[in-house]
Amino acid sequence: MPNSSSRLSWLSSGLFWRTFFLLAFLIAISMAAWVASFRVIEQTPRANQIGAQVISIVTITRAALTHSAPDLRRELLFDLASNEGIRIYPLENTDEIEPPVNSRMMQAIQEYVRAGLGAETRFARNVNGVAGFWVSFAISDDEYWLMLDRDRIEGTSGIQWVSWAAVTLLLSLLGALLISGLINQPLARLAAAARAVAHGRHITPLPEKGPQEIRETNRSFNQMVEDLERVESDRALVLAGISHDLRTPLARMQLEVELAGLSDDARKGMQSDLEQMDDIIGQFLDYAKPTDSKTFTPIDLSDLLRQTVQEVARIADVRLTATIDDGLHMVGNPIEIRRVLNNLVENARRYGKHDPALPVEIDLHAHVESHRIVIDFSDHGNGIPEEEISRLLRPFTRLDQARGQANGAGLGLAIVDRIIKLHNGRIVLGNRPGGGLQAKIFLPEAKK
Repeated sequence: MPNSSSRLSWLSSGLFWRTFFLLAFLIAISMAAWVASFRVIEQTPRANQIGAQVISIVTITRAALTHSAPDLRRELLFDLASNEGIRIYPLENTDEIEPPVNSRMMQAIQEYVRAGLGAETRFARNVNGVAGFWVSFAISDDEYWLMLDRDRIEGTSGIQWVSWAAVTLLLSLLGALLISGLINQPLARLAAAARAVAHGRHITPLPEKGPQEIRETNRSFNQMVEDLERVESDRALVLAGISHDLRTPLARMQLEVELAGLSDDARKGMQSDLEQMDDIIGQFLDYAKPTDSKTFTPIDLSDLLRQTVQEVARIADVRLTATIDDGLHMVGNPIEIRRVLNNLVENARRYGKHDPALPVEIDLHAHVESHRIVIDFSDHGNGIPEEEISRLLRPFTRLDQARGQANGAGLGLAIVDRIIKLHNGRIVLGNRPGGGLQAKIFLPEAKK
């Protein structure tokens, strides 16, 4: 199971998530700037509006109380409290007063109201334990408190702002998610098609619709796939011609060597040269021959490895020690997998002898590790310099200085690497701790 660091790496490297987080960041910054600007810009007009409302309420209430009959004032006060939410209290010097919140909004309201009602107007947010918006006014020589509910003055609360911002941000993020998907969907489809082509699978042509850039890209990709398929077809035809045109003369030459009156040493030398030429041609054909994933079938790798061990046991100059777990299953081309093992054995025969007079010793271990099949193949030769390991899988590479002189075109391990990659696996080369070359092959295990 991938660890948290690998998940974060995937999260940060995916174009979809990069686009999404960039859009989300820009939306969040824009919202914050908009909210801050709105609150600053609308503060003064809103403060003036609230101040004018307070002045109107105080003025109308004072006029109503001044011109009403004394015996009707009690009913008037009751109507103001019950219908308008306006309460009138006499102002006493003993009142316990809590001043209003010291905010720019409240200061602007107070300045506006004092400009309309007089500089002696007093304000409070709590009088004698009763919370509200309190403003003083005078009728003749008597002073009164007029109390309004805070909601009528304070307007939108911080909690409401946060709620609105959260809903807006959520909707914006959903929009960013949709936009990211629309932007990256064509690229994701193109990447998936490219992976399929790389693995040798046939794909349906990409849709040539949408924005101009996407249409041109998909059209070019479809054309490239058609060209690759035509090249593969032509290569198969060329390979068939090479196999026939080269090996037929070689067969005639071998027959002529047999019939020619040559000495035994000369005949053996020429036969060896012809066999080497035939082997090199075979390596070229094996390396160039395409492998179609349509030929992949379920493989009992445990059984296939044991069959290979039995075949290798019949070779006189090879001594193979094998440990193969049961139940190793994969999906692939059994002929190609067998070619991998044969090439590794042949490479060990040519280069893995510690002493030319002794048989080559090969160790083969196969097991499952983290849902992957691991084939550990190693010989007991001299190994290779560490700085040369990365070159071994390149075509036409032979490190004869480190591994002893031998014939060949240098394609054996390149063919192995190519086949393993076509089976969605990988091969890792290194020196065996006790001496010799070690090849670790990792192949995907078939789903049970």
